[in-house]
Amino acid sequence: MKYLFYLLMGTGLLQAQGNQAYWQQHVDYKMEVNMDVETYRYTGTQKLTYTNNSPDTLSRVFYHMYFNAFQPGSEMDLRLQSIEDPDGRMMANGQSRIANLQPNEIGYLRASKLLQDGTAVSYELEGTVLVVSLAKPIPPGSSSIFEMEFEGQVPLQIRRSGRDNREGVALSMSQWYPKMAEYDFEGWHAHPYIAREFHGVWGDFDLKLTIDKDYVVGGTGYLQNPSEIGHGYQAPGTKVKRTKGKTLTWHFKAPKVHDFMWAADPEYRHDTLRVTNGPLLHFFYKNKPELEENWKKLQPKTAEAMEFFSRNVGAYPYEQYSVVQGGDGGMEYPMSTLITGERSFGSLVGVMVHELAHSWFQHLLATNESKHEWMDEGFTSFISALCMNQIMDQQKSNPFEGSYRSYYRLVESGREQPLSTHADRYDFNSGYGTSAYSKGAVFLAQLGYVIGQDKLMESLRKYFQDFKFKHPTPNDIKRSAEKVSGFELDWYLTDFAQTTNTIDYGIRSVSAGGNNKTAIELERIGQMPMPIDLLLVYKDGSRKLLYMPLRMMRGEKGNPYPGIERKVLEDWPWARPIYTIEVDAPIDQIQAVVIDPSQLMADVDLSNNLWQASE
Repeated sequence: MKYLFYLLMGTGLLQAQGNQAYWQQHVDYKMEVNMDVETYRYTGTQKLTYTNNSPDTLSRVFYHMYFNAFQPGSEMDLRLQSIEDPDGRMMANGQSRIANLQPNEIGYLRASKLLQDGTAVSYELEGTVLVVSLAKPIPPGSSSIFEMEFEGQVPLQIRRSGRDNREGVALSMSQWYPKMAEYDFEGWHAHPYIAREFHGVWGDFDLKLTIDKDYVVGGTGYLQNPSEIGHGYQAPGTKVKRTKGKTLTWHFKAPKVHDFMWAADPEYRHDTLRVTNGPLLHFFYKNKPELEENWKKLQPKTAEAMEFFSRNVGAYPYEQYSVVQGGDGGMEYPMSTLITGERSFGSLVGVMVHELAHSWFQHLLATNESKHEWMDEGFTSFISALCMNQIMDQQKSNPFEGSYRSYYRLVESGREQPLSTHADRYDFNSGYGTSAYSKGAVFLAQLGYVIGQDKLMESLRKYFQDFKFKHPTPNDIKRSAEKVSGFELDWYLTDFAQTTNTIDYGIRSVSAGGNNKTAIELERIGQMPMPIDLLLVYKDGSRKLLYMPLRMMRGEKGNPYPGIERKVLEDWPWARPIYTIEVDAPIDQIQAVVIDPSQLMADVDLSNNLWQASE
């Protein structure tokens, strides 16, 4: 597994992304943190080695200080008060929960000292972003060491992070430490924490966490001192050598990750399960009798899901994955997830599968979630729907039907915004959710309609192989699919992800033609072009498929229905609104004509996709 990890890791410095020579920054964190479980305050030191692999000389850097969002008057609080449909988890009696936090309930994260290579630097805290003016510039190819002393307070659990969540978990510690912002070919990504997702620099983490000895800790990273800690980490038969005192110091290391989460509670149960020829799974959940059955049944399902994703996307490179009860729903982190655990079994498996799938689409591929949230949430929704269909034996003919329905409702609302919208800039929360999760999933499912299901899955595997640990952009998934399929797909990415153009094709007429033939007129009503599968159903029960490739895609997919005869017709150019077909059969022999029998093409008006012979 270690060999596989470093093989996957690579350097990536000779790759290309768009028209840019590819490079990637690197960070190494060493942190020592002391947590007071009575006051929920903590102090820490951080030694961060920052390597500038960019072609640019840097004169300043930025840190994310996320916990400052959980204060009255923060940007997150203001957004809650201004958006028309705020997240219900963050509201109480119609008011922002953040606005009502008391001084001992707020979150904060502050730097009290910061040095660059031993020299003090000037810095200013602007909400959730620390702006640092460097003592000396960092030239290309060189490194600087930043040493920081910091202090924080864990907020009452509002969103993702915090203390005392609604299920009684003491500490859900995500977005808790000073985190270096990402700098890439687009520049700095020092966005404020307002509501949405995250973006980070890959590096190696080394954390020593001192906390009350009764607390069990789980999350990111490999525990380095299990024989001193115990709590289910020690090897079977090993005698735990605990030191005297009220606290324990947990030492974790996590290689090649871009974030670090941990959770802790004195009532955690800790179970483990080894995936066949795969990583060790850890499970942390509250010691409540009513939870045990579902959490025990969850464990083999997690192993099945791990094997499904590794087989269909790419090999999971780490030696460990942890499923931890905590947070406010489900949220992914490197090598781990936080999920609420008081659920039905089906819901528990569903949230685990979705968050585990993020290990591939966010923590190994790691698109910029703020700018391309649909590539993370949507692709995760796509692959997790396939996984649930298999491991839960759902037997759905179209596992993505719910995503399509949600997308259609958004279109009907008249308030859709393009997928290229920044995650924080959506006019309303439900618009963000439908766009990122549902339309993002439809992007992939529909791509399978365009290039073929086999080519779609091959494209996903190539995308993962080419861009793991490289922060891919929308153009990269398009190029992976183009290389696999041989199609030109710029039109697909442009129309579906960068505009709100819709797909609407219809059967305009079916009429008797000369010489015992039937004339069929199809029309393109929507602005977005697509290739067309047209199914003919004859009254004798036989069927035939007619395929009209889209001219601008410069290719033809294979027959998606091998048991049905298919005829490939002339390409349909986008600018032609009407397409006429002549069928070698009289109209009285035809029972039905159907546009896209798979319903994987996201046609926003299905009422004109079917023609049936009158009784």
